[in-house]
Amino acid sequence: MDEQELIKSAIAGNERAIVEMLESYEDGLYKIAFAYLKNEYDAVDAIQEMTYRCLKKLHTVKQPEYLQTWLIRILINICLDMKKKQARYDLKEEIEIPNEEVHPLELADVIAELPIEQQELIYLRFFKDLKMKDIARIQQVSEGTIKSRLHHTLRKLRGILIERGER
Repeated sequence: MDEQELIKSAIAGNERAIVEMLESYEDGLYKIAFAYLKNEYDAVDAIQEMTYRCLKKLHTVKQPEYLQTWLIRILINICLDMKKKQARYDLKEEIEIPNEEVHPLELADVIAELPIEQQELIYLRFFKDLKMKDIARIQQVSEGTIKSRLHHTLRKLRGILIERGER
């Protein structure tokens, strides 16, 4: 069974097809969730919630070719909700790092400084390796808008790296 037939069967309610379809997307979806939440347990929770929502609303998908995009959008919304909840309960404690332990700045830390919309663009384009038109479909804006936003985001990211002497 090819991917399109599998998706159509899953939308029609075939439980085996649903499981196969979700398993085929599992790795990519996990990577997105982990990139957003930076925690294995939270990423797994997000995947579980996405699976629940998918099972509940899968029958509403009208265009099977956009199923993966639909799943990614659901997952991103869940991750954003989880990040908002975490921010409310996040106790910011000062941790002193001894001077002799200097840790190199990781790209993920720099990306985390960007606004959430810009983080989403970076993750979708470079970590998920989606095309501009797919990102535009996910975010429900034009492809030109995505290109402009991504250009602005990369310039901002480059500026942060230069400012920190990392480039």
